[in-house]
Amino acid sequence: MHITTIGNANATAANAPVRGSSTASAEAARIRNDVDAARNTALSALNNDRFRVMLEQITDPGASGALMTMGGDSQNGVGVDFDTALSRYAENSK
Repeated sequence: MHITTIGNANATAANAPVRGSSTASAEAARIRNDVDAARNTALSALNNDRFRVMLEQITDPGASGALMTMGGDSQNGVGVDFDTALSRYAENSK
């Protein structure tokens, strides 16, 4: 999987002009900081190999079938005990 960023991934929100009172400018600065933090977190996740591998695994069409077998029997309301869940996880991880 190759991820390409479009546009300038630098702190674009920090370049936006601030207008109004000091309360509004403080709120705008907080929002800019939140946006920048979210952008940095997203870029970090996209460049993380473990995250990329996990994303490839969960988007694999075969994974949905494996996840369905982990679910409990919803018809009679009986859940899966911990040992059964571990057993099924081990079977599906091979």
